[in-house]
Amino acid sequence: MRAGLAFVLPLAALLAAPAAAQVADGAYAGGAVAERFVHAPPAPIPAGIAAYGPFRVIDPARAALVDVTDERTPAQFAAMLRDYPGLAMLEMVDCPGTYDDRANLRLGRMIRAAGIATYVPSGGSVRSGGVELFLAGAERLVDDGAEFAVHAWSDEDGLEASDYAVTAPENHKYLIYYREMGMDGPAAQAFYAMTNSVPFGGARWFGAAEMRRWLGQETASPPPQPAPASAPKLAYLALPYLDLGAGLH
Repeated sequence: MRAGLAFVLPLAALLAAPAAAQVADGAYAGGAVAERFVHAPPAPIPAGIAAYGPFRVIDPARAALVDVTDERTPAQFAAMLRDYPGLAMLEMVDCPGTYDDRANLRLGRMIRAAGIATYVPSGGSVRSGGVELFLAGAERLVDDGAEFAVHAWSDEDGLEASDYAVTAPENHKYLIYYREMGMDGPAAQAFYAMTNSVPFGGARWFGAAEMRRWLGQETASPPPQPAPASAPKLAYLALPYLDLGAGLH
């Protein structure tokens, strides 16, 4: 964990959030890599048949994300796909966010490139940087009873997204990412504004119905039916990949 960035949710925000939730949040500016995550009461974690960092392989077609991501996670994800090439679905069970936003966005692009669906089951919790990973799914599935949390980032100088111009690299990298994940320009801007509608010391919690509205899904997703390990991965819409280079440092 990068030293020097650890924040505790103020009491007022703590009382407004679901039971005993607390927040630790940040973002990166320039070359600084920061933490961005929201804690919540732990969900039941599947044991799985193999573990790769925050991932648990449930069976040859499904894996679960059960913890915070960091700078090692893209390589762990790549190793998991190498060993289990039939993986077609990522169940998001307990996803607090990330210790490394740059690596987290890279991981999201890897999920999309692999054509893997993301699925939040009832009781699943996806917060902060985990939301970017959910959006990366080639197909996004949400059960009633799933929960999400977002909040504004804050950099090492205590500045938040609203302290920078919309076109500044600190903000623009997220708009680019959301467009890569299938949102048009206005939708990306609206979604990003929503994620920054609560200061970094708080959290905005919402449920499955609101997430489906952002996805353009009017009804609940059908229960997922993972393909057999021998079946090809889910087809997905190929989106342009932008190598942001220094823009994501």
